[in-house]
Parts: sequence; structure tokens; C-alpha cells
Amino acid sequence: MNSIHDIPPSDVQDNLNVLKADLDSKIPSKKLDKNLLIATWNIRAFGNLTRKWNSDDDDSPKRDLHSVLCIAEIISRFDVIALQEVKDNIRALRDTLKVLGKNWSFILTDVNKGKVGNGERMAYLFDTRRVHLSGLAGELVVPEEWGENIGEHALSKQFVRSPYAVSFRSNQHTFILVTLHILYGKNPQSRIEELRGIAKWLYSWAGSLNAYHQDFIALGDFNIDARGDLLEETFLSEALYIPPQLQNKDVTRSIFNTTKFYDQIAWFNSQGKGPKLSMEFLSGGNYDFVPYALANRQLTKQSLSWLISDHYKLWVEFKV
Repeated sequence: MNSIHDIPPSDVQDNLNVLKADLDSKIPSKKLDKNLLIATWNIRAFGNLTRKWNSDDDDSPKRDLHSVLCIAEIISRFDVIALQEVKDNIRALRDTLKVLGKNWSFILTDVNKGKVGNGERMAYLFDTRRVHLSGLAGELVVPEEWGENIGEHALSKQFVRSPYAVSFRSNQHTFILVTLHILYGKNPQSRIEELRGIAKWLYSWAGSLNAYHQDFIALGDFNIDARGDLLEETFLSEALYIPPQLQNKDVTRSIFNTTKFYDQIAWFNSQGKGPKLSMEFLSGGNYDFVPYALANRQLTKQSLSWLISDHYKLWVEFKV
């Protein structure tokens, strides 16, 4: 059986070199005491792994060692990355961490049980040379006052996949990330209540944290279909701010559809008394791995989505 620690075949290494060169040209480099690179990535069904360099058509799962090397290379360009769709089985995640090396660590939730939870976890991977955990970690819960009194259906008013908040410290500066994966549901209308509840929760919490000079950033898969639709308006209803660079029509989120804007990175940018991010935003965008990751294998996008992902990675750079 092959191991992620084995020397990869020459064709795999050649492909990695192409991917690295493209990342070098498109992602800002890490600069000591100068910048902070934060990203979010929904990695499709990030769970089990077939321990072959190139999986065959009849292998299950499709994700293989070549895929993990590509995923790890993309992740390595950032300081902290929120991951969605990490599954109960974390074999692929563990191999990714082995590739990233001893300077990387992670923190993740337990599995979301039930049909709508889809057996998913949410996780953060982070470069310990650049950021450290600063103490807080927890899942967000809907306050009782926002709904009916505790009763027969009380738990149905909780988030389907509870947003996961973790605080980090970089260069003595504390920031809190909240990652989420909104219920997709049967139609866009079914997502509105959860989006509105999360936006309200975030505003309330950020307002109190802001008094302690802790920056607050929400990121993840919000399942927002299109620019300016009711879902986006609902999400932004509590003064969350998305930088113009991430609103550019060319910064798409899905490898299949350029009109979808599922993933977001947002924060509060109040001009008045409300919460406001203290870090200076420098740049942001997505990363289109499709022409480069596994390019030597001539895969369809559908096949590539199971090996790498059906979402592009979304990222931002701050000055620290």
C-alpha cells in the first residue's frame, strides 16, 4: 500500500511543480510581521482516502494521494483556513496534515448527526509559525429569547450545522473566526431563516467582543446563489461587510457555475458605534485550481470535484 510519505511518481511531482508555480504567481507570499492570510474552503466530502497515487474508476473514495498533495499545497499558502465538509472519517485530513508538517495544527468539531447534518464537521487548519490558538472555541447556539419557550420542538430551532467560533492570535493581535455551512434545503427560501438568525447572532456577539478589541470575521459556505438576491440581502441585513474584491463577478465560488456565490468572507465595518474590524484589508480573491491540480490526468470537472473540490478556495489578506 502506498503512503503519503513515499516519494511520488515523476508525473505527480511534475504536476505539483506546475501547481506551485501558479500559486506563487497568484497568492501573496507570507511576510513575517507584515500580513495575515485567511481562507475558507469547502472541500467536497473531505473524508476517506484511497491510498493510491492515481485512483481508478472503480475505487471508492475517488480522492487519492495525488489529490492530497495538491490540497496540502494550496492550504500551505495561508495562515489559517476554515474547512467545511470534513467528514466523520478524517483519513484525508490526517494525511494532509502529514504533508503540511510539524508546524501545522488543527481544531475541529464533532460530527453533525442527523440527515441534514450530513455527517459533517467544521475545522480550522493553521500554521503555528504564524498564528496560535488564543483560548476561545465553541459552537454558536440560538438564545432562547429569540424563539419560543423551550418545548417539544425547541431543538429544531438550532442551526442545522452549528457555526464554529475559534479565536487566534497573530503578532499579539487577537481575531475570532466563525465558520459556517448553511443548510442548502429544498429551495432558497428555506435558507433565509437560518441566514437571518446567524447574521443577528453575529452582530450581537461582535458588538460585545469589539469592546475588547478583538476582531471578528465570518467565513464559510453560506449557500448564497447570486449577487443581490434575497439570500445575500438577508445575510447582509445586520451590517456585515463583504469587500469589493470578493464581490467582483469574476471571483466565483463554484467550479461548475460562474453565477453562484456560495462562499463568503465578511466582517463588520460600522461607520458609527457598531462593531468594526481593526485590521486593514489588503487584498482577496478565489483560487482556481481547475487548470492546474491533477491537470496531467485529463479529468472531467465532475471527477475533479470528488478528488479536489467543487468549490474554489476564497481568501483575504490583512495587514498586521
